[in-house]
Amino acid sequence: MVPQPLRIRSTSCLTVIAIGAALIHLSACTRSEEAPAPQAAAFRVTRVDVGKAIGADKKVTAPSDAFKPNDTIYASVSSEGAAPNVALSARWTFEDGQLVNEATQNIAPSGPAVTEFHISKPDGWPAGKYKLEVSANGKPAGGAQFTVAD
Repeated sequence: MVPQPLRIRSTSCLTVIAIGAALIHLSACTRSEEAPAPQAAAFRVTRVDVGKAIGADKKVTAPSDAFKPNDTIYASVSSEGAAPNVALSARWTFEDGQLVNEATQNIAPSGPAVTEFHISKPDGWPAGKYKLEVSANGKPAGGAQFTVAD
C-alpha cells in the first residue's frame, strides 16, 4: 500500500512539472515572435514648390513658375523621414548660374516636415530664367525653375 500514495504523488508532481515546462515554452515562443519596433525612415526631400505666397504651415499657397520683378519668391521644401541633423540648403541662381542667394537651415526632422526659404529684391528682379537647387547635407535633393517677366 505504500507504493500507491508515492505513485500518485509522482504522477501529480510530473504533471505539475510538465505544465510548468509547457508554460515556459509558450512564453518563450511568444517573446521570440514579437515584431521589432519599426525604424524611422531615412530623411529625404519629397517635393519642392515655388510660389507667390506661403501659409502658416510653410507650404506654398499660390504655386507659380512665373513672377513679377517685385514679387517675393517662396519655396516650400517638403520632406519625410527622420534624422538627428540635416543641413537643408537652397541655392537660387539666375540665367547662366549667377548666384542670387544661398541659405542653409539645420533641421532635425522626426517625420514629415516642411521647410521654407524665400528671396526678395525691393528694387526688382531682372527679367529672365531662374533656378532653385535644394540640397540635403550637400547632396542634391530637388529643385525648381521659374521666370521673372515684366
